[in-house]
Amino acid sequence: MTAHVPSDALGRRVLCGTEYATVHYVGGVPPTAGIWLGVEWDDPQRGKHDGTYEGTQYFKCRHPRGGSFIRPNKANFGVDFLTAVKDRYGLNDQGDQYGTENTLVFGKKTVEFVGMDSVAEQQSQLNQLVDISVRECAVSHAGQKEEISRTCPNIRHINLSKNLISSWETVTAIASQVQNLETLNLSENKMKFPSTSTSVSSVFSKLRILALNQTQITWTEVLLCAPGWPALEELYLTSNNITVLERPDNVLQTLKLLDLSDNQLLDGNQLHLIAHLPRLEQLILRNTGISSIHFPDAGFGCKTKMFPSLKRLAINDNKISQWSSINELDKLSSLQSLQCHNNPFMDTEKNPETLRQLIIAKISQLEVLNKSEILPAERKGAELDYRKIFGNDWLAAGGNWNPEKNKPSEEFLAAHPRYSLLCLKYGAPEEGELKGQQPLTLKNQLLTLTIKCPEKPEQKPVEKKLPESMTIQRVKGLLYRLLKIPGSELKLSYESSKTEGKASTGTAEELQTARRQYGQPVPELTYGKM
Repeated sequence: MTAHVPSDALGRRVLCGTEYATVHYVGGVPPTAGIWLGVEWDDPQRGKHDGTYEGTQYFKCRHPRGGSFIRPNKANFGVDFLTAVKDRYGLNDQGDQYGTENTLVFGKKTVEFVGMDSVAEQQSQLNQLVDISVRECAVSHAGQKEEISRTCPNIRHINLSKNLISSWETVTAIASQVQNLETLNLSENKMKFPSTSTSVSSVFSKLRILALNQTQITWTEVLLCAPGWPALEELYLTSNNITVLERPDNVLQTLKLLDLSDNQLLDGNQLHLIAHLPRLEQLILRNTGISSIHFPDAGFGCKTKMFPSLKRLAINDNKISQWSSINELDKLSSLQSLQCHNNPFMDTEKNPETLRQLIIAKISQLEVLNKSEILPAERKGAELDYRKIFGNDWLAAGGNWNPEKNKPSEEFLAAHPRYSLLCLKYGAPEEGELKGQQPLTLKNQLLTLTIKCPEKPEQKPVEKKLPESMTIQRVKGLLYRLLKIPGSELKLSYESSKTEGKASTGTAEELQTARRQYGQPVPELTYGKM
């Protein structure tokens, strides 16, 4: 049962079979003989107690049943980085004995050199490695000094996720031998980070992408390490102990992407503390527990100075219940893309198309919503519908077609900050548009079309009710079934008498825009052969 126990075993990460644990105790456990390791399992279901045995507490665990005692010979303390690389890529020295034979002739005597070509080939392959993944290879330390830089001089990208790295010092020892390191994934390594500010060095001078997901790092520790990341552009910090944020002073100034998903932030105001990162273009806040977003430095219709470069924002799976938070996003001067699925505010509207229209109308510069591009025609339609849907509310709140009498209440402007701008853009909603405004049910979103063929005056016009989302291609399919004319031979146009009492015509592709602008129905759809 005897086995070697490293002198620095306390605090080390170990692997026992397929289970990961941290060593919290090394020593005897009376009345048994020999050395035991007291470990806390990553999976508390694997444990038996909290570090207490027979009334004596040998170590502490976060979970009441997360600890166990194991013999040293059951614990794998890991391997050095280069050994893991050779094992992963099939370049370990054990393969040399199976290498091919080389022969060299000296006069009449032939001398055999076993494995020489495999050694040269191995060295050549290690020299060429640029992108290395040793995920789940039990890496625990750097190995001999300068061995990595001599053997693998061209490494730029390293995946070290889910290994046995227990401290930031180990990471630094590995990275210091990789001169051109650009990408580093350390996720799923439970390790200790510096408790004081780290000295600025050139170890991570070229590092652009860093993943520290599930490493138990706090935001304070991030800021203590950050002086050593002068060129960092992407930082992934999902599923950690981050609940509160602090302002990054003179650090993370090059950051373009920050992922804080699956950290339960104290509240949405925590975002104000990172709002002045000058180059931040993408912020991912999935499942962070935030219930509201507010930029207090800007009023209705104004742009905030916060997040000046933010183009892409993900707030999926949160607790945002009020539309006012969506209104606030219009204050972001650079926002182009938004993901907001699975928030309570989305339950206020059952029709997904109407929900999408409302968000588009509320955020003026948005180009992509929930990964779907917003085309100009869709934006125009959404804004026209928004102007009409809330027209009666606008009138009731003090809105008026006469500019001198148009004084909507503060409450209305707070709920609909863009409404006045939409009225300036498209004109105030006409009285006829607002009469008999119906709830946005499927029945009330049907278009009534009168279909006729000028080339066949003897044929009676056909009236059909069609959903507003129906594409022109599907309209052509309908006409084929009705009239037996192939879609490729159809030429469609529409006529409307909604524009200032005069008939107007346009292409079929403009049909949906016309419906939104002039209300239901769009009277006539005409067709003919091309």
